[in-house]
Amino acid sequence: MKGSWRDRPTGSIFSRLWRPWVSLNPFRGRGRTINESKPVGIRDLVASPDETRVRPERRWRIIGGFFLLLFVLLIVRLFTLQILDYKTSVATEQSNSLRVSTVPAPRGFILDRTGRPLVSNVTTTEVQLSRAEAALDPSIKGALASLTGISVAQINSDLNNQQYDPYQPAPIMANAPANVVEFIRLHPNEFPGVSVLDVSTRTYPFGGNVGSQVLGYVGPITGAEIAAHPNQNYQTNSQIGKTGIESYYEQYLRGHDGTRTLEVDAFGNILGAVHSTPAIGGNSVVLNIDEGLQQALDGFLANDILAVRKSVDPRSGKHPPALNGAAIVLNPNTGAVLAMSSYPSFNLNSFVNGLSNATFQQLLKVGAFNNYAIQGLYTPGSTFKMISATAQMQTGVLSPNKFVDDTGTFKVPGCLQGYHGCVFHDDETSGAGLINLPLALTKSSDYYFYNLGYLFWSQTGRYGETPIQNVASRYGLDQYSNVDLPNENQGRVDSPKVRRMLHALAPKAFPNVSWYTGDNLEMAFGQGTTAVTPIAMANAYATFANGGTRYAPEVAAAVIDAHGKVIQRYQPRVLGHVSLPPGVRNPILQGLTGVVESPQGTAYGTFHSVVNFSLASFPIAGKTGTASNAPGQEPNSWFVGFGPVSKPRYLVLCVVAQGGYGTSAAAPVVAEAFNYLVAHPIRPVSLKAQLTLPAKATTTTTTTLSTKKSG
Repeated sequence: MKGSWRDRPTGSIFSRLWRPWVSLNPFRGRGRTINESKPVGIRDLVASPDETRVRPERRWRIIGGFFLLLFVLLIVRLFTLQILDYKTSVATEQSNSLRVSTVPAPRGFILDRTGRPLVSNVTTTEVQLSRAEAALDPSIKGALASLTGISVAQINSDLNNQQYDPYQPAPIMANAPANVVEFIRLHPNEFPGVSVLDVSTRTYPFGGNVGSQVLGYVGPITGAEIAAHPNQNYQTNSQIGKTGIESYYEQYLRGHDGTRTLEVDAFGNILGAVHSTPAIGGNSVVLNIDEGLQQALDGFLANDILAVRKSVDPRSGKHPPALNGAAIVLNPNTGAVLAMSSYPSFNLNSFVNGLSNATFQQLLKVGAFNNYAIQGLYTPGSTFKMISATAQMQTGVLSPNKFVDDTGTFKVPGCLQGYHGCVFHDDETSGAGLINLPLALTKSSDYYFYNLGYLFWSQTGRYGETPIQNVASRYGLDQYSNVDLPNENQGRVDSPKVRRMLHALAPKAFPNVSWYTGDNLEMAFGQGTTAVTPIAMANAYATFANGGTRYAPEVAAAVIDAHGKVIQRYQPRVLGHVSLPPGVRNPILQGLTGVVESPQGTAYGTFHSVVNFSLASFPIAGKTGTASNAPGQEPNSWFVGFGPVSKPRYLVLCVVAQGGYGTSAAAPVVAEAFNYLVAHPIRPVSLKAQLTLPAKATTTTTTTLSTKKSG
């Protein structure tokens, strides 16, 4: 039968399974064929016990080896954790219950030359709010407002204040009362992102308005500042000097932060202190500045500028805008900065008590944070004539005793009629008549220096293209003064090379690249594209006053520690020399002295009406400057003077941007400064100040709690 089981192969699986049934079938004998295979039983498939070798030891060996391997690995791991990595293991375990807080070091004091503190410290409690937490849960601001009494709008303003790093907590409340502090510390879960810090903040014994730009201010450090000071242990909550002395002498003033390890529970509540490392207070910086003179100079400059704004320029009939100004007092024999003022200014307490963003932007707009004494660039006008006169005397291009007829109008010899740049006029309506070098300086004759510029340019084969510029460079007018303050600007003196450089940098602002005779005439009396800083001009005149040694202006006199020990003493730094033998210097000095003493002098009237001391016993030499600006703008007003003439002890400079004539705007400030100096002679620097700054700060007053875990 086709397809039956009998037709299937005998060795198939099917047949092997079928055979046992067949062998038990009672009808199995019927029809059995000769070739039928013997059936296979269950015994044919499974071996009998006596035929099989019993091997239980192999299984036990495999199981035992596996557990032995686990035991060895456990021992190795325990050895690693408890012996090799013991310290790491302990630190990791403790990180679950310990928090490390920073103990900020109080900054060192800033003292005047007599030891009086211009900047000191006071401990206050501050409430801060994390911007990230406030963004995630705005209800925190409402809870904080209810507790502190500060409006939500004010809190939002503080969070958006651009003075602070956006990635750092923003100060919300300074001088927080004890009840607010206690409530926040006892209920940390209700105020996530809110921290209470006992911080050492700056205080200003003289009100915060004295020498603001020179002293500078501190603020929260930014990420960029941390990156710029690697390996100096700054933390994200550190304070750093931003401007002025606070910035320049940061390495001495900041001190060394301490740490405090606190034990906390799983909810962040403080259980107790584990370990403390005290902070070490910073060193103090003693300045060459005299506090009394500084305060007086600040007032003279501010009052003068406000008065100038209300006055009328008799020539233009306009109110001079007097945009900004600077005043400086130097010791010409050492370079010591006795006072330095800049206007407009600001109150340093604003950065302690909290400065609104609107006020900050307004101060920024008017330039109150600029130190115009070292950052302002002004066309020097007639104050530059001392430089040109020095070049005249050193080269002999014109005898100082040779008289020149100042007609009030200088015509460039050989210049084509009607060509622009052929005729130059004095500032005054009429000429000064016959004058020599001393009279040209005393009367501030433009004609005389037009002629001087022409003489130099017409004899370039003998004197070169830049004889006046070379002298200006030796006086330092085109260089940094190297004053110990940050962000100083570098001046420039007009020349063919400078003209090309300016054009390459800003073609639209400086379209002219050629240099003509008229350009040399304007440069000779401080016009053209010449622009210098007040500190550079003051230093140039100080160099002339002392006989030719150019010193670096020095604001700081020394660094002392908390016990009064001198860490660093700053001696006068000589930067260069100007050759001023008597034959070169005396004719120039005669002219500068006449500016104040002679009835023909440009500052004679101002000084004789302002000073309250005898100019005969304390004679002063100086120079006015009235520097033209763009058409329609009032000129820059300058005056620089030094005295007493025979042995100068003080040099005073003032400049007022668009203030009008030098004799009416700048000269009164200098005269008032000499009134103060004659009445209050500057005393020597004292390095024996008795400081109250502790060598080590206590952890109870300067602890800053961080929510970051150690490790």
